[in-house]
Amino acid sequence: MSPELPPVAPSVTAELVEALSPRLRKRLDAGIAKLAARPAVRDGDTVRIAVDDDTDLHLHAPDGTVTSTDAIRCGCLLAPDCLHRAAAASAAPVADDPPAAPAADPTGAGEGATAEPEGTQGAEEAEAETADAAQRAAARVVFDAAAAVLEAGTAGAGAVLQAELLRAAHTARLAGLHRASGAAVSVVTGVRAARSADPGYRLADLTGAFREVLGVAHRLPGAAGAELAGLRGTARQPYRPDGSLRLYGLFSEPVLTATGYAGAVTWTADADGRLYTVSDVAPGGPGRATGAADRAVRMGDTSLSHRELSRAGLAVAGATVSPTGRLGAGAGVRAVRASGSSWYEEPSARLWAVPVAEQVARALNGGHDLLFLEVTLTGTVREATGDCLLVDCAGLPLRLAAAHDHPALPHRDNLRLLAGARGSRLRIVARLAPGPLPRALLLATEHPTDPSARVDLGLDRLQRADLPAGTAPRPAAVASVVDEAPLHLLRRRVQQTVSGGRRVLALPGGGPGDSARLRRLALATAGDLLDELHAAAADRARDAFGRLLPADTDRFARAWLAAAVYTAEVERGLCAAAWGGVPAEITSPQSAL
Repeated sequence: MSPELPPVAPSVTAELVEALSPRLRKRLDAGIAKLAARPAVRDGDTVRIAVDDDTDLHLHAPDGTVTSTDAIRCGCLLAPDCLHRAAAASAAPVADDPPAAPAADPTGAGEGATAEPEGTQGAEEAEAETADAAQRAAARVVFDAAAAVLEAGTAGAGAVLQAELLRAAHTARLAGLHRASGAAVSVVTGVRAARSADPGYRLADLTGAFREVLGVAHRLPGAAGAELAGLRGTARQPYRPDGSLRLYGLFSEPVLTATGYAGAVTWTADADGRLYTVSDVAPGGPGRATGAADRAVRMGDTSLSHRELSRAGLAVAGATVSPTGRLGAGAGVRAVRASGSSWYEEPSARLWAVPVAEQVARALNGGHDLLFLEVTLTGTVREATGDCLLVDCAGLPLRLAAAHDHPALPHRDNLRLLAGARGSRLRIVARLAPGPLPRALLLATEHPTDPSARVDLGLDRLQRADLPAGTAPRPAAVASVVDEAPLHLLRRRVQQTVSGGRRVLALPGGGPGDSARLRRLALATAGDLLDELHAAAADRARDAFGRLLPADTDRFARAWLAAAVYTAEVERGLCAAAWGGVPAEITSPQSAL
């Protein structure tokens, strides 16, 4: 996946790949690798790639996104049925498809619109509503396409399988299944990142994307009422009026996604401690992620930049807010600059007064995943992905990792520098990283020598002069020794499937011993799920002539989904317990199936 190319709509990639002849499809992956090595030159809304000395390939993206097959033009003799157009679309980031129809938004409310309250009759109709035939068919297509990619694994899921999943995502969007469509696109993005050795690729994230797309597609045909509405999702979040708001800036963070979008998000809080966000995210790369912080906030008459808003305040009249707290910037919204507050003053200070276990429980149960913590720096620890800060949080040992590893962002450099402020007590903002050990991604911190100031670790760069005088040099990192719960025996197989596909689990050895160990350690359900996963992987019947019949992809995908759901739910309970909270109720894998 090349970030130099403009994002391409899933339907465009699917159509171009589908138009290829069988012979060209076999050469598509090689064509993508060859095209990715060629330089791309941007000229206004057009990106030009020199395929060779005599042939140029043009991608026209007037709004930053390629939305039609005609926008990709090639000068070779085989055009428009050439390999180059499909290779370019497959190498580019995946864009969001535009909404298919007004019916995609069940409320009919876009940004700044007001949704009418539902009456008793409407609520009853919604409760009895079930998926229609088109939606059930679209969910089946998504499930089958995702199962095929899972069976092949990232190593075997080439551009053709990816295009089939993108086609399924487009079909789901046309049927109003926006959550399934978005999850399918996330899987394709993760697979491309894995195959291109993208440093931002995380196997755990791709595993979660597979779990999401398969789970949604499987549950949707039998869902009804509120559950169905949640599984469908919406094309865009409805914005509802929220009157006048007095907001206080907390911090800003850069956004840099693998899908080709970048920008900044500023978090604010009102007088009651409720969180709101102001965002500026659009197609772009690292330069836009770092530069967006100094762009003016697009809301009302304010000229504040995101960096300034994170330390100041905002008075908003006629505010519109999405269900996730994102502020709209409609024509009727008015906003002016106001005074802010430090993290030690009200109303911001009340965010740090919430017990840590309560904050973690909120994040694990679907609330925002920000943690407002007061910690003491104690050292560093070495992990596979880099060094982490070790801190003490009210007696709880906690690991703080960099929120983003891209070298253009200062997260990692700031983390290394903070390691030299051992013994400092700081208020921080972090994002929960669920796992068996207390762990979070560090986003912002108070200044080490000035409690009234704060540092956005993804936008600001700390200097050694910012550390307290007389602080010890950075302590040597120690090796990370983790006493893992035996659940890792199942988690490892779940993640190995994502990387290597069915064939990894079909190999003899490893299964019976791991299952027996899980049962001995009182994880009988995990042992049963692992046995079924291995059995589904090895289930290959033969015909009368001894030839292997096609594999039962459906059974394998269901077995993997049950194991993935169980693993995620147990880890959620372990995470809550690790932070000192009450373990969340674990959902049975059978309920997800």
